[in-house]
Amino acid sequence: MDPAILFFFEKDPAVLALYEAFETAVRALVPDVGIKVRKTQITYTNPRVFAAVSFLPARRKALRPEHYITVTLGLNRRLDSPRVDAVSEPYPARWTHHLTISSAEEIDGELMEWVAEAAAFSTSKR
Repeated sequence: MDPAILFFFEKDPAVLALYEAFETAVRALVPDVGIKVRKTQITYTNPRVFAAVSFLPARRKALRPEHYITVTLGLNRRLDSPRVDAVSEPYPARWTHHLTISSAEEIDGELMEWVAEAAAFSTSKR
């Protein structure tokens, strides 16, 4: 395990296995993915950022699980799903979505379809 990732998850080691499941799924989907650990997030690139993992509190505290990661995806459309906790359009036709993930079961086909879509969108951006 990358020491930078271990350091990142010192804040909440309970979700390290959850992060590892997400990273494994992303690597299977996007073989040429680059992963960079930053101070507040872990970014996924191909070569541009298409996803990130953080501890961003995207969901209201009363509804937020005790242990979670936030997956952020950049898409060219707004997702209409109750799984999306927060969404913004920082640039025209570029939507940022934040999803709170608290169990491995949530790293499912639907989420990974969105990750694949985000990866494809990032390669099309100029």
